[in-house]
Amino acid sequence: MKSTVSNSFKSLKSDVWVCLKLTIAFGILFIIINQKFTLKGAGYTFLISAMYSFTLGLGNGIVNDYLNTKWNWVTETNQRVWSGVIATVIYTVVAVLLIHYVQYILMFGYDPANFFKGYLIWVHLFAIIISLGIAAFFHAKGFMVNWKAAMTQENTQQQFVAKTETAKFETLKNQLDPHFLFNSLNVLTSLIGENPAQAEKFTTKLSKVYRYVLEQRNKDLTPLAEELKFAKAYMELLSMRFEDAVEFNIPSEVSSDSLKIVPLSLQLLLENAVKHNVVSSVKPLKISITEENGFLKVTNNVNPKEAIGKSTKVGLQNIADRYGLITDRSVEITNNKRIFTVSLPLLTQINSIMRTSEDYENSKYVRAVERVEKMKEFYQNLVTYLVMVPVFIYINLRFVPQFHWFWFPIFGWGIGVLFHGLEAHNYSVFMGKDWESKKIKELMDNDKNNY
Repeated sequence: MKSTVSNSFKSLKSDVWVCLKLTIAFGILFIIINQKFTLKGAGYTFLISAMYSFTLGLGNGIVNDYLNTKWNWVTETNQRVWSGVIATVIYTVVAVLLIHYVQYILMFGYDPANFFKGYLIWVHLFAIIISLGIAAFFHAKGFMVNWKAAMTQENTQQQFVAKTETAKFETLKNQLDPHFLFNSLNVLTSLIGENPAQAEKFTTKLSKVYRYVLEQRNKDLTPLAEELKFAKAYMELLSMRFEDAVEFNIPSEVSSDSLKIVPLSLQLLLENAVKHNVVSSVKPLKISITEENGFLKVTNNVNPKEAIGKSTKVGLQNIADRYGLITDRSVEITNNKRIFTVSLPLLTQINSIMRTSEDYENSKYVRAVERVEKMKEFYQNLVTYLVMVPVFIYINLRFVPQFHWFWFPIFGWGIGVLFHGLEAHNYSVFMGKDWESKKIKELMDNDKNNY
């Protein structure tokens, strides 16, 4: 609640500052145009400018902020646009007439009977048009803020995809650990000369390990039973390499066939245990894998190697990142200097928030952002149009009042703005609404049938 009030105060403060700048800018402009260089004339001009800027500018800003709380620019574009148009036109017309009543009837002493006659009609029209331009500025400002937020969200999604691909890349690097492969080949080389039968058995298990690695590299989750079977084959491989220096306990069955785990996470943990601890017959490495309270716990005794240096924890971070991409449940790590335990969450499915880069590129969100980009261009065109129309009218009535040529740019440019708006809202006078999406779908369906 406090955050909302604070944001509203900051927005109001910003709008007041903008209105103040508009007051000064329009005050100076009309002092020069109307040559009101006396103190009284300048005071009246700035007062009237303030009435326009704050009543219309600040009022429309408040209306704009209120509408933003009701409809979102990106996801509810049509509702937001039409509510903005209707509310802005009604408020602007009423506000302009009220300001003019105060200005011309109360301040300048005009006859109330002439309020909607002759010269004042043109004054009303001029003020309404320029006021709509100011209102469009505030709405365009709100649109740009939301568009910027949408682009920020898009960048966040792109970072999410990049993190996914980076984690997968790191996973592949760890899956085919060159140090493990090098050591395994060294063991195989020595076994070939000393014990050919053991070498053959070692080669068979090594091939099974890397066959599993290749099968699992593109999967997000794998059945727990398969991963435990792989872990057993992997540990048997380590046992051939270290003989009685490695002891392991792996469950032969799981509590439920629906349980899944991030593939090859066990290989990383087992290799990590061998890498960071002394493995010898005097101080054997004891590894235990158990299922407990929705976690798979991998435990080993701690007997750190002296020469290895400080751990970078790249392997553990890799596993944590991979879990973080598909679930809200975290990997738990405990180390009491005697026992090191990593608890991996047991899952049944991937969270619905998980996306691949292909899913992201084809999502409705991306299409919405593209549509927002088109609307940004339309609002820039609309604001320019609304600002220039009163300029055309003023120049025409000031210098060539006998020929009203301002109608030509008003209608000509206005038609262009209208069609630009229809395009931004994906509407065609001849094709109807969402005609591009319908045509694309039709062509894709035809190609699919022909294929």
